[in-house]
Amino acid sequence: MSNTDILSNWENLVKKQLKTEDIYLVLEKQNLEGIEVKPFYTEVQKPLVNLPRVEESTHLVARYHESLEEEVFAFILDQNVENLDQKTLFVNNKDLAGHISPKEEDQYFSLIDVFNEKEGTIDDQLVKELLAKEFKRNICVDISFHQNAGAAIYQQLGIALAKAKELVEAYGAEVLSKLIFRIAVGGGYFFEMAKLRAFKIVFNQLSKEYGLDEVPYIFAETSLRNKAVADNENNLIRSTLELASAMIGGADAVFSNNYLVDRSTDNSEEISFKQQIVLAYESIINVFEDASNGSYYVEDITQQFAEKAWDLFVEIEEAGGYLELLKQGVIQKKIYDHAIQEQQWIEEGKIKLIGVNLYPKLDVKKSIGDLYNEKEIKAVRWAEMFE
Repeated sequence: MSNTDILSNWENLVKKQLKTEDIYLVLEKQNLEGIEVKPFYTEVQKPLVNLPRVEESTHLVARYHESLEEEVFAFILDQNVENLDQKTLFVNNKDLAGHISPKEEDQYFSLIDVFNEKEGTIDDQLVKELLAKEFKRNICVDISFHQNAGAAIYQQLGIALAKAKELVEAYGAEVLSKLIFRIAVGGGYFFEMAKLRAFKIVFNQLSKEYGLDEVPYIFAETSLRNKAVADNENNLIRSTLELASAMIGGADAVFSNNYLVDRSTDNSEEISFKQQIVLAYESIINVFEDASNGSYYVEDITQQFAEKAWDLFVEIEEAGGYLELLKQGVIQKKIYDHAIQEQQWIEEGKIKLIGVNLYPKLDVKKSIGDLYNEKEIKAVRWAEMFE
């Protein structure tokens, strides 16, 4: 049976079930990304090869705690810890990075953002200090902040490329092999898989502009944007799905932010990490290379995100580059415009946050103007409107 026959049979069945001839109008689902999503796929226009990652399998990263030393092999470090052997360590503190002398049996990565978003500058001294370190990846390009501030997926990827380009211009093309990208994974399960895959495509494309063939190192963490202070159980479910998206999408490392949002306990830290353990050990999705390759839907939206992200990157470059547009307030305004659209959908219930906006407390509600500022890239959780 041909694809045309399959599509015709499917359409006839759905017309009968929905009692309408115009099924695509009924099945159409809007999104704020400007991505075309079909209700049914029979092929993909340009099949993609497997999109590799840097690591053989995804690192499962926990915030350091002494009790986890035996069972965890990758930690985020905010303070110095002695006598850690054969660990992968993600340094998250500028002062700590200055005092670390990497040991041969350990792997060190920097998660310290070298960009000053408020001033539109790069911390040149910090970059040089980090590049002098014997880290596996020395310089972090942080766009998790942009996701939590409400940037669209294509905006996050375009900004990541533009920030990488600023580093190349300042420190040469060889810096591309020293970058680690810190990316927050949101609640759009398939969209977020496609986001990571699209970034691999566009970053590789950027590297080829300099005669290289680089694969981006992706450190993916769960988003804070769709979490609520009073909805811990749903936070846990959402962050588990986000971790799955990251692993299937091909992240090199994953980290789960504490699902309690506004506080932390030893128990919540342990549960947050064990979300990763359950996913990895029960389904081994952290091992497969490009597990979503072959899904017509994911392939199609991956290519759409890649095209939109590259177009935005070119637009930024032609207008003067990321730092210049930060100083002009253009980047802030782009993110603000998308963020308030998202928040309006939350307010109207078009984006459903169970336990938050479907049955909100009527006496507690902030305005969008209270939450956002068009001159500032500011992390805002959707649920803050109702808290």
